[in-house]
Amino acid sequence: MHDVGALSRTAFLIVSATMVVGVFTLIMVAVALFTLLERRLSAWIQDRLGPNRVGPQGILQPVADGLKNLLKEETYPAQASRIYFLLAPMLSITPALITFAVVPFAAPLPTPWGLVEMVIADLPIGILYILALTSLGVYGIVMAGWSSNNKYAFLGGLRASAQMVSYEVGLGLSLIPVFMLAGNVTLTQVVWTQQEELGLWLALPLGLAFFLFVISAFAETNRLPFDLAEAESELITGYHTEYSSMKFSMFFIAEYSNVLTASALMATLFLGGWDIPFWQGDDMRVVAPGVVQGALPAWWKTLLTLGVFAGKTVFFVFLFMWVRWTVPRFRYDQVMHLGWKVMLPTALAYITLVGTSMLVLDALDVPFGLRYGLFLTAVNLVAAIVFLWLLDRDRVIGGATYRRLPRTALRREPPLVTAGEGVVLPNDGT
Repeated sequence: MHDVGALSRTAFLIVSATMVVGVFTLIMVAVALFTLLERRLSAWIQDRLGPNRVGPQGILQPVADGLKNLLKEETYPAQASRIYFLLAPMLSITPALITFAVVPFAAPLPTPWGLVEMVIADLPIGILYILALTSLGVYGIVMAGWSSNNKYAFLGGLRASAQMVSYEVGLGLSLIPVFMLAGNVTLTQVVWTQQEELGLWLALPLGLAFFLFVISAFAETNRLPFDLAEAESELITGYHTEYSSMKFSMFFIAEYSNVLTASALMATLFLGGWDIPFWQGDDMRVVAPGVVQGALPAWWKTLLTLGVFAGKTVFFVFLFMWVRWTVPRFRYDQVMHLGWKVMLPTALAYITLVGTSMLVLDALDVPFGLRYGLFLTAVNLVAAIVFLWLLDRDRVIGGATYRRLPRTALRREPPLVTAGEGVVLPNDGT
């Protein structure tokens, strides 16, 4: 234990206000840079240049886009419900910006005034706070679709509500094994479990839960291949078809903020958060105001762990963008099938498997530590193989033809021939 000293009430208020403003500013700057990163990444994947004229290497393109949205004309559909039409983007962006408040992003920082925890609010119900707030975002989307008085926007809102309700179940169930191992729903405790108590990042002993969480996060953020709510080829732009100027930008900011929060959660829950692998110098936990358990805090450790956490988060943001520009969009029936008939029973079975494994390990008096985690890793590897190779078998993304036609018909498709008057028949001898 190290008693570094607690902050006074005045210092706590000043530090909290500074941290709120600083984190909010960093999120907004990150969202702006992510728009540029995605455009450059999509250009690289499609073998073109992308934005490169506004500023050096296009770095000022987000500023130009922001000014354009600020100066564009505000439009209001004549038949729209004006109050709810204005309220919808506010209801979408607010939960997206404040959910990051409970995510720890660096090791505690010692200062002359006391110890500063690198988290805005270390709530004892941190992950439950995130789940509750992220579920509110769907109300803004549904409200936007309904209040626009546009059939495409309304269909987008209905799709978003059905999709989010479906995948919130899988998202919540995929987190239960994490809480079973950590014994707590506080994110700082989850980080400490991976650092010191278990000695493994939870992506190894709970790899299948990690996989389910990633899929649910894609669906919850309405990103490809789950962007059915704003499918351009079907619904123009979905629920924000009638929106323009900064009202449209608020939906855009909310989407990228949700991507940032989801990426930070993946890094925190399954990759150790700000933990640096193979080094115990950053293993520390605040057990009381000003009292640290584990290694001695230092300012350079705070900066180092902040960089590691940022790197892990940016990796998952890159994953979101990479998948968007490489994977095609699912059909709506495939999305519902995946959520209710695959992820839900798989998550329930996996919770049972993890709970049974923990009971067996406790009955064998295996101490909670590295051996405990390695045994769960072996169990998880078997479960992942069963899920990927036995449960799926082309039933999710293979398409309806895989369920209707025999395999021989799929392997050998007869060529088409013309039978006059534009009639095309299969050349199969009939």
